[in-house]
Amino acid sequence: MKKRQMLEAIPTYIFLTLLAALVIFPIFYVVVSSFKNTAGILASSSFFPKTLSWDNYIRAWNLSNFKVYTWNSIYMCAIIVIGTIATSISSGYVFSRGRFMGKKPLLALITFSMFISAGSLFLYPQLNIAKALNLNNSLWGVIIIYIFGINVTNLYLAKGFIDGIPREIDEAARVDGCSFFRIFWSIIFPLTKPLIATVGLLAFMNSWNDYLLPMVFTLGNPDKQPLVVGIVSMKSSGESVTSWDLMMAGTVMAVIPMLVVFIALNKYFVSGLTSGAVKG
Repeated sequence: MKKRQMLEAIPTYIFLTLLAALVIFPIFYVVVSSFKNTAGILASSSFFPKTLSWDNYIRAWNLSNFKVYTWNSIYMCAIIVIGTIATSISSGYVFSRGRFMGKKPLLALITFSMFISAGSLFLYPQLNIAKALNLNNSLWGVIIIYIFGINVTNLYLAKGFIDGIPREIDEAARVDGCSFFRIFWSIIFPLTKPLIATVGLLAFMNSWNDYLLPMVFTLGNPDKQPLVVGIVSMKSSGESVTSWDLMMAGTVMAVIPMLVVFIALNKYFVSGLTSGAVKG
């Protein structure tokens, strides 16, 4: 019986292996190419570099102002993560436990926004609002848009997770004299550690990888560019022009922090996703 099950599972394992190889190969190619020079990337018949040299990483770091770009990304993402956790979990709590007029229509309207894909069309009004607030030339415009923009995925993750927390806890706290906000801060919020990790990781990945919004908001102020924007700008700046070796090295350096954060929070991330899905 076990042999039959193993034989039946072979096609599935083969398919998953091929799918994993398809996903991993581009990443592996970038890492390998980061140790080659531009000629080796474009013309060499050998997939692997002849020698391992860290020269590309050193040159990319020094030529492209990576210290400033990295600090800008960390600064921007840290504030976005903290702000997104606060707004997503508090809004999830309000829609889960709150009782107010228009709750269901408002939630339906927010849900409906998931099906509107305007892409870059939102960019112009966002930029005009930031210009009115004098935030159009810094990362603070990006930060405010990320924190206070409606992220339906985070909202539903938070609402689903909090829906799974027994309401008897709220009732007991209310008998003891706790207000709606006090129940959230003292009881509900401490129980949402997996949710905090999930929302925080999603916010970090989205903000760290974003290119269009930070690029537009830092066009007139290159010193405020985050890492991803800085890497792309290497294609048209100084000694880095057409230097694909530096681009590859810079891309690897940009991926490493995200990989480290994901590995560190992976256990809580999966727990938060499954809890929100099952309990919601």
